[in-house]
Amino acid sequence: MAKGVDPAQAFDLARRTTEAQGLPPAQAKQEATKKAPAKRRSKSSKKGSITKKEKELIDSRLQIAEKEPGNDDLTFMHSIMCQVGLPRSKVNGLEFERVCGGAGLYIRAGKLWDGKQFIQQPLPYGPMPRLVMAHLNTEALRQKSPEIEVGNSAASFLKRLGKESSGGRNGTLTNFRKQIQALSACSMTLGITTAAKTITYDGKPIQQFEAWLANSEEQGTLWPGTITFSQEYYQTLTGHAVPLDLRAMHALAGSALAMDIYVMLADRLHRINGRPLDLHWRSLREQFGQEYNDNKNFKNAFIPALKQALTVYSQAKVKQVNGGLLLMSSPPPIPYKG
Repeated sequence: MAKGVDPAQAFDLARRTTEAQGLPPAQAKQEATKKAPAKRRSKSSKKGSITKKEKELIDSRLQIAEKEPGNDDLTFMHSIMCQVGLPRSKVNGLEFERVCGGAGLYIRAGKLWDGKQFIQQPLPYGPMPRLVMAHLNTEALRQKSPEIEVGNSAASFLKRLGKESSGGRNGTLTNFRKQIQALSACSMTLGITTAAKTITYDGKPIQQFEAWLANSEEQGTLWPGTITFSQEYYQTLTGHAVPLDLRAMHALAGSALAMDIYVMLADRLHRINGRPLDLHWRSLREQFGQEYNDNKNFKNAFIPALKQALTVYSQAKVKQVNGGLLLMSSPPPIPYKG
């Protein structure tokens, strides 16, 4: 509660943390309910043990609450991608478009040369491209250069993303290779509307990438060593970068929707002045759920993802109300300098 967590949420977190520590059920219940608000006791006692993913989120929340983010915990996302993210699931087709308010994103799949022919790539989707872009954005800003050193192998790069390298058809290495190839081949159109003007960036965010298209997963020599942003993308990034907590991004890496909600809240909550902001389900669906057929299906997916995002962003003041969400002014996940 000293960190600003709502008392009811603090109690629930204490209960779940006690369970996560592996105490016998009777002792866990006793410890968790010692100072529990009366209205919470009966509800909490009915809940079962937490899942592995929930425990990981709780551990990440505790780490974030106990220690302010250091330089190594800092990462960045382009402000447009905080409003309209990349596809979250596989797209049938070679184009993707999402518009929300004064921001728009249009992506076209591209092709990569394998030494003999051009190979069509799909559109990038899911958590992996989000982690990759966050890391590349961060390194470009730190190095003050569009040319980014990415290490000597895909395995070392995956480690930087908080992922263990595993082979096989469904391994992280295979998925990473597919997604970074799709990301490096695609072209993007970013639209930004400000009070004074509209800005359109049109081009490939990654200008140069030595395509890793070999069949063998052991051919590390085909890993590029450097990845180069286009000058145009790099220039828009320097003026529109949103700071994020890398620990939170890693904790949410199992859900692209939870990652998108987190980055939206990180970009938006601290800019609210005065009255809270109402976001109706229709608006939220336009921003996050264009692939869902109706509000009910969207809400069933959105609410659990929102809870995940709020678990690692405890400063966020967000309430579910009739018809949508109420967003209130909150500290950003990365404190203001000074």
